[in-house]
Amino acid sequence: MGNKPYRIIAIDPGYGRVGIAILEKSSGKEVLLFSECHETDRKSDQPTRLADIQKHLREIISEYKPEALAIESLFFSKNQKTAMLVAEARGVITSEAAGCGLAVFEYKPVEVKVAVTGYGRSDKTHIKEMVKKLLRVEKEIKLDDEYDAIAVGLTHLAVYRIKL
Repeated sequence: MGNKPYRIIAIDPGYGRVGIAILEKSSGKEVLLFSECHETDRKSDQPTRLADIQKHLREIISEYKPEALAIESLFFSKNQKTAMLVAEARGVITSEAAGCGLAVFEYKPVEVKVAVTGYGRSDKTHIKEMVKKLLRVEKEIKLDDEYDAIAVGLTHLAVYRIKL
């Protein structure tokens, strides 16, 4: 890879909300280039919402040209309907990334917590605090999904051991 920066898109998958972050590692330093929480229209039907996620992801990949996707694996909650919807959204996300030629890497929630905070049972507040310490976040982030996506990206850069 030489001195070329390594750029990834990191996703906290969801159906109603998708956390998205673009991170780059160059000269041993991680930089947050972009982050957001993309929300789908609650009034739209399921296929339309999934297509919206796919289209939005394609636009971000086209604009930022990442080399890989880092995504959090599913944590099955008690609500099976929600878990199924998130699983379908996750399938759309990973399929679109692979179709765009990105390598796809998956991380369990506990792996993300350990990589970012050093403790596998960290709560959302601790993750937010550590993300702010590890990266320069120059904008106000309102939703946890966005912090979670950034944390997934930091996990990939740490676990994948990119030495740039």
